[in-house]
Amino acid sequence: MLIVSFVIFLATLAMVIIRPRNIGIGYSAIAGAVASLLLGITTVRDVYIVWGIVWNATFTFVAVIIASLIFDEAGFFEYAAVRIAKFANGNGLKLFVLIIVLGAGISAVFANDGTALILTPIVYTLLTRVGVDKKHVVPFIMATGFIADSASLPLVVSNLVNIVTASYFSISFLDYARVMILPDLMAIIASLAFMLLYFKNSIPYKYDVKKLDNPEDAIKDPLTFRLAMPTIILLIISYSIGGIYNVPVAFIAVPVVAVLFLVARINGKINTNRILRVAPWQIVIFSLGMYLVVFGLGREGFTEILFSLLATFSKLGGPFPTLLSGYLFALIAATMNNMPSVMIGNLAISRFTDPASLIYANVIGNDIGPKFTPIGSLATLLWLYTLDRKGGIKISAMYYMKIGFLIAIPVLSFSLLALWLVTT
Repeated sequence: MLIVSFVIFLATLAMVIIRPRNIGIGYSAIAGAVASLLLGITTVRDVYIVWGIVWNATFTFVAVIIASLIFDEAGFFEYAAVRIAKFANGNGLKLFVLIIVLGAGISAVFANDGTALILTPIVYTLLTRVGVDKKHVVPFIMATGFIADSASLPLVVSNLVNIVTASYFSISFLDYARVMILPDLMAIIASLAFMLLYFKNSIPYKYDVKKLDNPEDAIKDPLTFRLAMPTIILLIISYSIGGIYNVPVAFIAVPVVAVLFLVARINGKINTNRILRVAPWQIVIFSLGMYLVVFGLGREGFTEILFSLLATFSKLGGPFPTLLSGYLFALIAATMNNMPSVMIGNLAISRFTDPASLIYANVIGNDIGPKFTPIGSLATLLWLYTLDRKGGIKISAMYYMKIGFLIAIPVLSFSLLALWLVTT
């Protein structure tokens, strides 16, 4: 049945990526799950098991993205982008660095999808407004898309991959952050260094700062705008305290964001109906459906194959087990998409009596590995679509992969080495 389960997985993944007739990713995943159930690869009992694994991650992720959409509508991110553009004072190189730092900060708190899908159009509009042509906009766009994933390591809520893994292994918010802060800092520094090296001749030397609007003009809802920083602080403190008492992060994120949404709706300055329409509700059924497909694939033997490879790596000395495991997870993520990849990685890792750094190597590999190919993450596919639709910027698969391999491999390596230092 391994071949049958693998065929179901490939068909499901193809439907998720290609989206025939614009079918939602959730419906495609559920179709694969139903096929798996009908063929006896998974059972009804597995549905309850899988839902117990994914519900916390799924609802937390949806809540975080809704919060990012609310603050985007209020003008929070555009305000920040204009402020740093004015601070850079017409220096293109300085602006490039500050955009990457801003992207890293947004990814940490509002998840990688928030950075890729919200900050990217803002950066594009900002640069075209100050007279930068499309050719010289590309380095900023690529940097924004890249840092969205490479800097999504530090907190549980920074990436759906992180939430799924932390929930699966019952890792608290603070315990997770304690291990991943250094790898994240290393990822940001390495991303910045290698992107500067690659794009140094394409970054505009100067831009016309006089063409920028006042930052305050970006604010569409002053009340919601002022709530942004207090909400971020409240969430981080609550996540930290909740982790001590084993409170699922969804029990914190969902109520806080629900109150934020009600305040914005009552205030009436932004279009909350639009936020509800574009919120990633498909992720709810996608997580359940895809995990069921992966659960069946793992049960039929794929988990055993992955476990054997990881066990072989673990016999090596020094940083090699961490490095090779991270490379393996990254490669799987790049070829089969990081959500099914991290799920099947967790199933294999759970068979070890002391998984130690493997858990975090899986996260790092599945956060950074998707930069190798355009199909590595759903966020990248949506990011490419957004660029084409809003800016008419087409990023070819070959160009994307060239930059991905040249920059992501060293970034991944430095992050994994930092993880090895933290966990030894």
